[in-house]
Amino acid sequence: MPSVIIRIALRYLAAVLVARGWLAAPDAAMLSVDAELIAVLQTAAGVGIAGAIEAWTWIARRRGWST
Repeated sequence: MPSVIIRIALRYLAAVLVARGWLAAPDAAMLSVDAELIAVLQTAAGVGIAGAIEAWTWIARRRGWST
């Protein structure tokens, strides 16, 4: 399921970049179908979420919000 969400997000991102002239249309098509890129983004999203959770836990403990 996450790969579907990432693929949809990449399509919208590519459309915005093409609309602004920062990316050529053939390159944008490659973004939304490149399985390796999607796998890298899934890993990065997982690491980012885990990092955010750890940071939030650290802040909560520091401020005494958790027991």
